[in-house]
Amino acid sequence: MEKLIIENKVRNVLDQIRPYLQQDGGDLEFVELTDEYVVNVNLVGACGSCPFSTMTLKNGVEQAVKKAVPEIVSVEAVNLMH
Repeated sequence: MEKLIIENKVRNVLDQIRPYLQQDGGDLEFVELTDEYVVNVNLVGACGSCPFSTMTLKNGVEQAVKKAVPEIVSVEAVNLMH
């Protein structure tokens, strides 16, 4: 049950961050929360090809998620083809 609560908190934080990414033509999609409390996201739009996306992910998204949900170990980008 706790994992589901944490996943909902993570999704909420990501929804708060998304408008900032969308301003630059990018976005991210929640993929999964692993049993190790790693959040996997898919970077889309401009974020998928931006050379600074890793920095944005680690310095922006990951910090915001970990601050709001301390149980999270890290946020990682996975490459999903649509």
